Amino acid sequence: MPELILYYFEECPYCQKVLDYIKKNEVEVTLRNTRKDHEARRELEMIGGKYQVPCLLINGSPLYESDDIIRWFQENNS
Repeated sequence: MPELILYYFEECPYCQKVLDYIKKNEVEVTLRNTRKDHEARRELEMIGGKYQVPCLLINGSPLYESDDIIRWFQENNS
């Protein structure tokens, strides 16, 4: 199983879309709220060179865009 970290913040509708999928499908992922955890925000900017959420970190590689993240879950967590 790959190491999964989701960078998000609660007010983001695209993040909510991913969080709803995670909850509904019981996907195991570490959650990092970039609005409440300033270290998480710095990590996200260092990893991808930008502050964009949602961002799923898959074994250290960033994946952006809610639909792409959900598609990745569907293809890799069956």
